[in-house]
Amino acid sequence: MKINVSNIPEDGLQLQFDKAREWFHNLLPEKEKNDFSLQRVEVSGSIKKLRETVFWDGTLETTVATNCCRCLSVASFPVKSQFRYALVPAEEEFKEEQELNSDDLELIFYRDDLIELDNIIFEQIMLQIPMRVLCKDACKGLCPGCGADLNTVNCDCQTDIIDERLAVLKKLKLKRKDDYAKSS
Repeated sequence: MKINVSNIPEDGLQLQFDKAREWFHNLLPEKEKNDFSLQRVEVSGSIKKLRETVFWDGTLETTVATNCCRCLSVASFPVKSQFRYALVPAEEEFKEEQELNSDDLELIFYRDDLIELDNIIFEQIMLQIPMRVLCKDACKGLCPGCGADLNTVNCDCQTDIIDERLAVLKKLKLKRKDDYAKSS
């Protein structure tokens, strides 16, 4: 969805729209297309303009589904996000190296009097997805020996087997924190 900055009235715009699940899938990089899916995205908010700066206060809601990082089963979780952006016209000339301050991180640049909302919505969804998604907090994961899902079955694999190459480390004695304090 695109907004023409010159068409924003003085009292602003109220937005409310939905995006289909295919919309999100088409924005994902090719290698991540099978990693995420989501239901319909509901977006609402207000857009106001002050001279050339546009302010967008919005919310979005959806449900994201991806694989649990421990057991690989599908994990779904709701995403609710409130966001606020300041959008300013892009400068034609950029310095080669420019140090950013914290205010610069909250700015988005637009060109040719057009604001592309899809990229902002996509960014907000991706920011809400945790680095490690779990199907449940107590997920036991997969057995390292046989690969069984430990949430659904108990396997008979031995868990105390030590790799022969690392067995020498078992003989290594480490000083405890208290020992360091006594020796100094």
